[in-house]
Amino acid sequence: MSFDLATQAEQSGTKFILALFVDLRGKPCAKLVPVEAVDELAKDGVGFAGYAAGAMGQEPKDPDLIAIPDPASFTPIPFVKEGLALVHCDVHVEGKPWPYAPRNILKSMIQRAADAGFEPWMGAEVEYYLLTRNSDGTLSTADKNDVAANPCYDVRGLTRMYEHLSGISTAMNQLGWSNYANDHEDGNGQFEQNFQYAEALVTADRVVTLRYLLAMSAEEHGMIATFMPKPFSDRTGSGLHLHISLTSGGTPVFPTNTDERGLGLSETAYHFIGGILEHASALQAVIAPTVNSYKRTRAVAVTSGASWAPNNPTFGGNDRTHYIRIPDNQRIELRGGCGSANPYLAAAAAIGAGLHGIANKVDPGEMGAQATSRPALPVTLLHAVETLEADPVMMDVLDAAGAGVSKYFTDLKRDEFFSYHSQVSAWEIDQYLTAF
Repeated sequence: MSFDLATQAEQSGTKFILALFVDLRGKPCAKLVPVEAVDELAKDGVGFAGYAAGAMGQEPKDPDLIAIPDPASFTPIPFVKEGLALVHCDVHVEGKPWPYAPRNILKSMIQRAADAGFEPWMGAEVEYYLLTRNSDGTLSTADKNDVAANPCYDVRGLTRMYEHLSGISTAMNQLGWSNYANDHEDGNGQFEQNFQYAEALVTADRVVTLRYLLAMSAEEHGMIATFMPKPFSDRTGSGLHLHISLTSGGTPVFPTNTDERGLGLSETAYHFIGGILEHASALQAVIAPTVNSYKRTRAVAVTSGASWAPNNPTFGGNDRTHYIRIPDNQRIELRGGCGSANPYLAAAAAIGAGLHGIANKVDPGEMGAQATSRPALPVTLLHAVETLEADPVMMDVLDAAGAGVSKYFTDLKRDEFFSYHSQVSAWEIDQYLTAF
């Protein structure tokens, strides 16, 4: 298909286009552009008041953000609304790429990888819950019969959600994403729908698109789709696991036939792993970026018996308790990220840590949960932010498209933590009201 925006719109029968970008928190922002203005959109983009859009590094006095569409990301979505499409945009201000735009940050890191001789590829596992809100404001599982103590892979739970799951699967396949599995996850009401890996930027775009499709489908069926890491204290949290590989000139970099450690990985792959492990605690502030993220990684009890969220920066073979799982010699799986992660920032941070490991030949150490001498992962968002601030490599990743983003991001997240901390919770009332 031609990457010309107007041609693609005409060939797909598009009537309106969502010109879309996300802010640093991952909030999707868009304007609805009629196809009659597609040439203007392609040439000049569309303007946004940046301060109103969200966490984009602007104040009310600043000039407009201009969202310039990337025609390669054009995605017809008639299954949401007839004649509708979306296109992911690169944000500019006064003619220059805006450094606070997450997609620009990822593109800058992909260029760094290219300068080092690599092309990063990624797959993503998008986990989510399907819920309904009760009249008193509380949340319940959308499927009232989904009450099993061990619901993971339950065929009955899958079947009861057939309309939603099959609709999303059909949409992904119509878009050429190659959906290959849809499953009930470990929590009551929790699901995951998988698609084939691709270039890192393409996969990040698809995660944003899929979240939008899931939200719209759920709403159409009277439900809420949430990617919140831990919506229930007694259920498994939702992750955003990233499967990462590198090629060089189109040739896979990770596999080898001479690995003495037994996983079939090259020294370059181990150095990439070593970089991620060395920066894991700082990385968590980016791939687990909310207060709620640390309710997932520090879960003490879940009804299914396992939280599946790593607390220590370890690596090993096909073992889902590790921070980095090695399912085969083609890729690594980074399991520290959660459902609140901004996919562009998460991908950029993982690439940046891994490239630093390659450049400095960082040894990942011994495999296994007891082998690491590195400190445990942060216990709260505040701990993660403080670790990020002390890590120049990861701060530099956030500044990849321009200086100032890393401080803005850490200030944003510190304020988020203290906003949460200032609230009196029901737990505190229960514990302290009459305790003294």
